[in-house]
Amino acid sequence: MNLDNRKQQIAEAADHRIEVPQARQWRMPSAAGDCNYKIMIYTPAGAPPSGGYPVIYLLDGNSVFATMVDALRMQSRRPDKTGVIPAVIVGIGYETSEPFAARRYYDYTPRATSEYKRRPDGTPIPEQGGADLFLHFLEKELKPVIEAKLPINRQRQAVFGHSLGGLFVLHTLFTQPQAFQYYIAGSPSIHWNHQLLDEEAERFIADCRSGTVTAEPLRLLIGMGELERTHTARNNDRSEQLIERLSELRETGMQMEYRECPDENHLSVVPILISRALRFALHP
Repeated sequence: MNLDNRKQQIAEAADHRIEVPQARQWRMPSAAGDCNYKIMIYTPAGAPPSGGYPVIYLLDGNSVFATMVDALRMQSRRPDKTGVIPAVIVGIGYETSEPFAARRYYDYTPRATSEYKRRPDGTPIPEQGGADLFLHFLEKELKPVIEAKLPINRQRQAVFGHSLGGLFVLHTLFTQPQAFQYYIAGSPSIHWNHQLLDEEAERFIADCRSGTVTAEPLRLLIGMGELERTHTARNNDRSEQLIERLSELRETGMQMEYRECPDENHLSVVPILISRALRFALHP
């Protein structure tokens, strides 16, 4: 076959969409009917463990679901070497082809900010303040569906969020700590609701110390990019200070850590944090 014929053969070959192995998705409206979510789920090959699969609930699924699944598929092949066991990944996204949707401003923020009015491009910031309703969707609507489809280990549930998603992770830890055991907040936008988050953190610490909240199964990882230190939001400093405040709960059984990744910015740090999150939440 000459080169021209070979080029023609390649040009006429049927294209196929690239798919994420062992993954599927469906459209799920919220009970309130105000949003249709794109739910993406990855299930490991092979039989589930006797206690059910560990699970990671992943915010901004449109942008990071495939990244986390690929990292998990590679690392979980040899848990003895990587420290990562197989797990179910549940991505919560939106009906858009873009990596992010404006709705995340509402779903991930506990309260509308009084300090920030416009996005970097000058457009007004979308509606905010729906984090508690979104958490209700996760707990009362989505989780029952996932658990009806698959055997899930409710003692090994993690939630991963980045930026505003990281803010949502911290808000969930402080207000409904029983929802998950592993909390991973990447570059959390603490500056967005910093006064509210301070109040929630203080109540959480008091509840853990009094025994109202059982801190022993709780694990928190906050990760930032080193280059984020130049941002006026000062979320690296805020995150370090938050970990320092929470450190008094180590004696009650809670574990927490802060990691700062060299030479990484707000977005480039995400794949690194995903890899670290797998070892954090899915250790053998």
